[in-house]
Amino acid sequence: MSLSSVSRIRPSNCVFLLCDVQERFRTMIRYFPSVVHVASKLTRASEVLDIPLMVTEQYPKALGHTVAEIKLSEKTANYSKTAFSMFPSIRPTLSSMKDRNVAVLFGIEAHVCVQQTALDLLENGMDVHIVADGTSSSRDFERLIAFERMKKSGAYLTTSESVLFELMGDAQHPSFKAIQALVKEERPDCGLNASLEK
Repeated sequence: MSLSSVSRIRPSNCVFLLCDVQERFRTMIRYFPSVVHVASKLTRASEVLDIPLMVTEQYPKALGHTVAEIKLSEKTANYSKTAFSMFPSIRPTLSSMKDRNVAVLFGIEAHVCVQQTALDLLENGMDVHIVADGTSSSRDFERLIAFERMKKSGAYLTTSESVLFELMGDAQHPSFKAIQALVKEERPDCGLNASLEK
């Protein structure tokens, strides 16, 4: 494997992208509690590790705002959108972050907004890491096929725990205890164990 196929996530080179985890989807999305838990965990980690976080809401007038369990700080960049991809909304902000060429992407739905965002980011030269336990759809097969397409298009599938430990890199990291506390929180079922066993 060539080094060009390796994409590393560092606090200095990445941005977190939270896609459309809104109230109206609560009863529609498979494993929604896991999506919310992971989004909340990564949101808090972004503050601890000083990583930019961008959040979108799909037509919030009809679909509601980001769920209350995810506590967004005042400095979080929040965008309302009608396009399915996050990219048209966040592109100007991304363009101003010249050193951040790695996107850590999570949210809903995997086969619509997340997938279109990932493809746009890849086409525009960014490395994309999809947080599998924080990404879902209304139907299991839609999520699995979206994961496969994004992977074949060049995105990397990962998990929230993997992301957090890669960001720290060392047990001597000054934020290790704070991040470890997030990792140790009880996790809802993300539905991926059953998928991997098939």
